[in-house]
Amino acid sequence: MAMASVVLAPSLARAAISPQKVTIALAAKTSLFHLPLVLADQLGVFKNEGLQIDWLECESGLHAVQMALNGQAEVVSGAFEHTLDLQARGLNYRAFVLQGRAPQMSVGLATRKALAMKSLADLKSLKMGISSLGSGTHWLAQQWLLKAKLAAENIQFIELGSTTGHLVEAVRGGLVDALCHIDPVMHYLEQKNDLRILADTRTLVSSQRMFGGPMLSACLFGKGEFLQKRADVALTLTRGVVRALQWLKTAGPSDILKMVPSYNWMGDRAIYLGALENVRDTYSLDGMFSKDALQTAWRTRASRVSTDRANWTTLEKTYTNEFILIAKRKFST
Repeated sequence: MAMASVVLAPSLARAAISPQKVTIALAAKTSLFHLPLVLADQLGVFKNEGLQIDWLECESGLHAVQMALNGQAEVVSGAFEHTLDLQARGLNYRAFVLQGRAPQMSVGLATRKALAMKSLADLKSLKMGISSLGSGTHWLAQQWLLKAKLAAENIQFIELGSTTGHLVEAVRGGLVDALCHIDPVMHYLEQKNDLRILADTRTLVSSQRMFGGPMLSACLFGKGEFLQKRADVALTLTRGVVRALQWLKTAGPSDILKMVPSYNWMGDRAIYLGALENVRDTYSLDGMFSKDALQTAWRTRASRVSTDRANWTTLEKTYTNEFILIAKRKFST
């Protein structure tokens, strides 16, 4: 796809004249799911290139998508599968830089429930906390049910959003029996003995076991029209994420703690660093979308959704590596 390079030069010329702004919608900004994007901002990449980020924090990935559809956000940081859903609805949204090669999500059972359970067959009914229906946590929970051969009708999904305090209280207060969410909150609840982890996708190995192949998850995506008209902004965002991914490869614990806002730590630096260590190998190496991982994402969605307009042509429309290729050329010069 050549659209980026066609409009890039005049866009960059405009950027040099006046500062740019872009609104990014995302859920759980303090989580490890969006760490490359947050680090890019903390590293000053966007500020140095004259780009101001207006953060639109949402309760779930689906809510973030709705903000984009409503015209309130130009870019979403969220799970790649949203682009498949959007394209299947005839909506031209494309992912343009990859942050994560695995969902980094876990399914945990409340310890009080786990102590009384001898096997998964004992789970005749379960209240499962998720961020919202139609979000990544919901999809991962459904995938786990398929792998565990548990009947979906035995599960009641409870929408909890992504506010850390609310998630912790929902588990501790008995509002839910289980939780499917991202780190560091899942690792925190595990370390505090509130949850027993049943399954996770926090490493490349565990993710491949869950999905049967290489996967992809957190990414930045926007409307095709945005990628054409504001290609310079998309390229700056891409460069920022790629820079952060490179920085993460060699950053030590003290480097991380200096760069990540302290309110992301959930009050415990050791637990935060432990959670990061769990997921560290799942961050993208270079921001690129690989064919194998795209096909795994496609197959996973197909096992969940059987009746819509999606096809293999749809998959090709859900992403572009154009901005990554341009960013890599600039990094190498």
